[in-house]
Amino acid sequence: MTSPIVTLCIGTEQRLFAAHEDVLSLSPFFSAIIRSQFLESLSKRITLLDETPEIFSSVLEYLYKGDYYPRLLHNKRQDRWELEAPDDDDPMTGRGAVESTVYCHTAGQQLLKDTLVYCTAEKYGLDELKRLALRKQGLQSGIQCATILASARFAYANTPDSDSKLRAHYLALIIRSRATFKRSGTMQMEMEGGGKLFFDLFVAMCNHMDDISSLTKSPTSTKSPRNLR
Repeated sequence: MTSPIVTLCIGTEQRLFAAHEDVLSLSPFFSAIIRSQFLESLSKRITLLDETPEIFSSVLEYLYKGDYYPRLLHNKRQDRWELEAPDDDDPMTGRGAVESTVYCHTAGQQLLKDTLVYCTAEKYGLDELKRLALRKQGLQSGIQCATILASARFAYANTPDSDSKLRAHYLALIIRSRATFKRSGTMQMEMEGGGKLFFDLFVAMCNHMDDISSLTKSPTSTKSPRNLR
């Protein structure tokens, strides 16, 4: 009788993880590998050298627990969702503050962790994990312009054109923070480099201006473009 445990070799440093094949099979990506002839029955091993170990660890945690650290919690008193606070004093968890960025070796730079989780979930066919990662990213703040733009480019490169969630999140974020981005030298260099991201941004900003124009022309509207900023 063969073991149901699968060994996973992740990233260029070839970090090892272990997971039950039934848990991995929650992902269509891994289910196909497990069923295929390429997975030897006596040595169940999957090698994914392009993956980032920290991100794969989060994906594996989600498959087992339905969330990944830091967890998304509902604050009943204030009726809002927030990320759990780090507990450095808890010897049972041993988990402190988590950086919002992770170094991605395929991109060669720091990128937003939740964007990397989202794109990995896209690859693995985990739609609920995509929704979770997007909600968590929406709770992040104080991210540098360069990191946002690099993460947005990565998102565009690693999601299909049909993606209407993560890409739209970045477009809306840049528009909301336009006062900061228009002063950013990184933004200028990125725009000069071009790409679909900036065409989509142009279209989104045109739509935004059209919405403002429609509101200001409405006889029932008392708001001005300045008030909508």
